[in-house]
Formats: sequence, structure tokens, C-alpha cells
Amino acid sequence: MSKRHDAVFDDVIKGLGTDAPTPDRAGARFLKRSTSMAEQAAGQRQEKVLRLVDPATCVMWARHNRAYDLLTADNCRDLIDGILSQGQQEFPAVVRRLRPAHEGQGPEFEVICGARRHFAISWLRANNYPKFRYLVEERELTDEEAFRLADIENRDREDISDLERARDYAGAVDSYYGGKQKLMAERLQVSEGWLSRYLALARLDPRIVAAFASIRDVKELHARKLKPLLADGSGRDAILAEADKLAEEQRAGPVSAAQVMTRLQAAAKPRKVRAAADKVISGVQLRRSGARVTLEFDRRLPDADLRRAVEKFLAERAGMKDFPVGKMRYK
Repeated sequence: MSKRHDAVFDDVIKGLGTDAPTPDRAGARFLKRSTSMAEQAAGQRQEKVLRLVDPATCVMWARHNRAYDLLTADNCRDLIDGILSQGQQEFPAVVRRLRPAHEGQGPEFEVICGARRHFAISWLRANNYPKFRYLVEERELTDEEAFRLADIENRDREDISDLERARDYAGAVDSYYGGKQKLMAERLQVSEGWLSRYLALARLDPRIVAAFASIRDVKELHARKLKPLLADGSGRDAILAEADKLAEEQRAGPVSAAQVMTRLQAAAKPRKVRAAADKVISGVQLRRSGARVTLEFDRRLPDADLRRAVEKFLAERAGMKDFPVGKMRYK
């Protein structure tokens, strides 16, 4: 029985004894309750069913948009410390009932929103704080309503990765919206272009995803930059080959996302083949490009050889067939 019901029954029971409340006080209580009931009937008040449950009785919804296995005490530290500081979980998770409490075995609730809260309470109970319980709000939701609710709660959160969100959208567009991106964008109240970019990320080749140290490193911007490079057959093959190399290197030690992108983009761009020298004079390469002439030589080239090459170049430029090599004077 709820505290509100207890208060009503207390009023009735007290009225049967010698210490009955004064008419004004009793009337005020019942008037307040009548007002609340009237507000609820008029749609001005919404009652919520909150429960404190053992987190072990809950499982993540199969379509939950957060990768639960990536949650750790470190990346949930802010939440764990907050619960410890407050002495309780402040905001309820949203769940759906799987079965009546008195029937059968197995999970009683599935979590629609609140994976991090579930992890934090579970971690605390397993680490010397067994009295903490999981605060949940039980709701009746269709799968499509559950999807939109989870998306609204997590859309602006930085602790959920672009790839997790993208994969969630890719599954939802077929499951709930018949593959119609426009309809889904309208229901989520986002632009079609924005949604399209995340769906493109969800289609990113798994070999490229494996090139990153973690799925949390894979950004929507990365897929956008690689998309035109992957459209070319040879470029795609080169990118995938480099991605395989990076995946192997990631096992030895983390390669940053910036380095991964630099190498993937470079792999898709064919290396420039250096044009052959127009002429070689005593080990010095002469290259012409328009009105410019470039002389290239090994820095270890002896001074005498370099001098001979320059003199020959100057003589040829002047139209001299016989030139006095070694007789030119330098200041």
C-alpha cells in the first residue's frame, strides 16, 4: 500500500477514536486528495509507478542503443560517485515489464533507458554497498515508442558513441519505419541529411571499424571523409588492405584515431610517380617544369663534380659546344 493510501486510512481510523482530527484539518486533507484526483482526470497530472528493485531482475532491451559490455567502473565513475554522494539513485530508469512478479522465472523487467544507472547500482552492490537498489519507472511502450524514448534521452550524450547510435538507427529504419528514412526523420524530428549520415556510418565496412582501437573512436565525420574514397574500386581495395594492417597493429598497442584516418586516406590516394630527369650531368639531375629548371643532387656529391655539372649546364644554356670546364671563377 502506498504512503498516500496510508494517509487516507490514517484519517479514517483516527476519526473512530477519541483523538479525531479537527474538521478543518481532515477536510483539508481530503480536499487536497480530491484536487489531485480531479487534476489527474483532467490530464493535468500524470502518476508514475516508481519501484526500487534488484538490478539482477532486469535485463537490457535487445534494441538498447548502448553497448553495455563497454561500460566499466572508470567510464561510469561520475555516476557511481554521484549515487554515493546522494545516498541514492536520483533519476529513475525506464523499464517495461516482462512478466508478473509472482509468475515464472527469469528477468522481470527490460531496461529501455538507464544502462549506465543499471551498471552503477550493480557495481555498488557487488562492491560493499548491497543496500543500494535500482530505481525504475515502469511504463507500457511499443517498440517504436521505446526506440524514440531511448534516442531522445541519449542523443546529446557524449558517452554514447556515433557508431552505437548509427547502428541503432540502421536497425530502427527497417524495423519501425519500413525502410523510409523520411518518415523516420520526421518521427525523430531531425533532418534527412543528418539521419542519412548516421545510416552511412552504420554501413561502414567492419574491416575499417576494426582498424580503430575502439568503436567509440569511430566518428560520423570519419565515414563522411572516407565515403568518396571508397566509391573508387582501387581506392576501396587499398583502404581495406591498410585497414587490415592497422587492425593487426592495434593488437600490439593502440593507434590513435587521427593516425588511422591519415593512413586510410593516404592509402586511397595513388602515390605520385616522380618524372624521370630530363638530363643527368655528372650525377646532377636536371628537371624542367615550364620556365623553371631544378637541379637535384646528392648532398654527398663531391664539390668538383657539382661544379663541373653546373658549368656544363651554364655552357649549354649559353649555346657553347666546347666549354672550359674547371676554368670558371667563383667569388
